[in-house]
Amino acid sequence: MDPHTLAQPPGAKRPRKRRGRGDGSGTGTYAGRGLKGQKARGKIPVSFEGGQMPLVRRLGHRRGFRNPGRIEFQAVNVGALDARFEAGSRVDAEALARARLIDGASTPFKVLARGELARALTVVAPRLSAAAKQAIEGAGGSWEELAPAERRVRNRKPLRDAAAGGGTGG
Repeated sequence: MDPHTLAQPPGAKRPRKRRGRGDGSGTGTYAGRGLKGQKARGKIPVSFEGGQMPLVRRLGHRRGFRNPGRIEFQAVNVGALDARFEAGSRVDAEALARARLIDGASTPFKVLARGELARALTVVAPRLSAAAKQAIEGAGGSWEELAPAERRVRNRKPLRDAAAGGGTGG
């Protein structure tokens, strides 16, 4: 057994450096910021490039907005349901997870209409496309949508006009 082969106990780690707490601390005086200059004095954004054209503007095709709150639905096609389930069976999140058509029972999914459905199934899903609903009904089955997509007005102007008691907007 050598000291370099010993594993650290869980949770053991080196304490963080407390900067700017006097000369005796080892990180006093300039607190690791060096001498003078913009970075020594105040806060500047990490993305600031000294007035040079920023990377996000140099690479215009890389711009955009990624919504961190977006819910990503997994697609499940009716053709896959036809191949994996017997006639008359109930198809819900647990059944789809057991059949490995979705990652887990808590995964949001949407049933889409690609493929043929020849047997009657009872499909319970958070979302179903209109064509998938028709395909399920056409095969003699039934469907239940747990959380239908809400239709929201993307433009705020009609909402402001309605709140103010205004007319048609303009």
